[in-house]
Amino acid sequence: MSTIVREAFNNQAKWCDKLGSPFTARVCRLIAENLRTDIPVAATILNWPGDPSAKADSLPLRVAGALHYVARNKKSSSLGNVYPPHAANDDSLWLSIRTALIECDEIIREYLAGPPQTNEVMRSAALLPGLLKIAAITGLPLALYEIGASAGLNLILDRYRYQFGAAKWGDSKSPVLIKPQWQGAAPLVETVLNIESREGVDINPIDLKNEAARLRLLSYVWADQTDRLQRLDAAISLWLRDPPTIECADAAQWLERAQFMQPRIGSTRVLFHSITWSYFPETTKQHIEKLLQASGAQASAEAPLAWLRFELAARATELKLTLWPHGEEILLASGHPHGSTIQWLV
Repeated sequence: MSTIVREAFNNQAKWCDKLGSPFTARVCRLIAENLRTDIPVAATILNWPGDPSAKADSLPLRVAGALHYVARNKKSSSLGNVYPPHAANDDSLWLSIRTALIECDEIIREYLAGPPQTNEVMRSAALLPGLLKIAAITGLPLALYEIGASAGLNLILDRYRYQFGAAKWGDSKSPVLIKPQWQGAAPLVETVLNIESREGVDINPIDLKNEAARLRLLSYVWADQTDRLQRLDAAISLWLRDPPTIECADAAQWLERAQFMQPRIGSTRVLFHSITWSYFPETTKQHIEKLLQASGAQASAEAPLAWLRFELAARATELKLTLWPHGEEILLASGHPHGSTIQWLV
């Protein structure tokens, strides 16, 4: 089994390189090359009973998150001294990782017990223009429903400021700047965006009022991606001022009993999600699609229904919109899964 685990760490290293985290790639490669069963928690990692790959248990990201937490919060005697912004050669970095695995056994095991959970704020670079498009078409206030919401940081996307090439949108005093590499026409930044309600659901929501939950969420951001860390920290500060409601439930069951299923005269119901669809069980996805079709059949010009999703596709991450009462699907944009680059297509 250790061969499969080492392969999972090496594959994760390749993805980290592609996604702009050479430091986390180094960590994964060093673990793949050097981890031995002489350390108790290392034996647990190497003898992982499930599928360690990114398609299943994401074991490398569990370990990377744990080590980042240990380094950020000075839980180990030396790991924080070799993590960004500090520099270290591979020998020193591995020695500190090995020491942390020994000193912080309990913390590492806690991270191994559950999958990584993130809330990537930059995905609002795609979602916000999508909402502007919906508002422009319908001319109505929006009632937002997010599935796979995590902590709900993308539910408060109207509290951020944006720069899409030369076009700007949002509160100029917001501490969160969303500035993707933008290609194509500017989004409809002159459109009035009126969000009349917002609520979300997650199978394991993060309560950011809890300090431990905040620290854990930050730990899953790759250690050398300083901009992402700062943006997430600033978004959390905005969230704490007026937290949205995030329920703990199965997404399909939540939608079935929520106000989402009832037409709302004078507003547009918007179901949205980002990089979460592939994680849902097939039965949940089928249930949601049936609910959308049933609810879409009741939609009208006075009570439209929108389905906005920024999800992985064959060649890129795509932003798609389906809008009822007509049910037409529009490909709005494609981009990087973290939202750092967006190509607007309409």
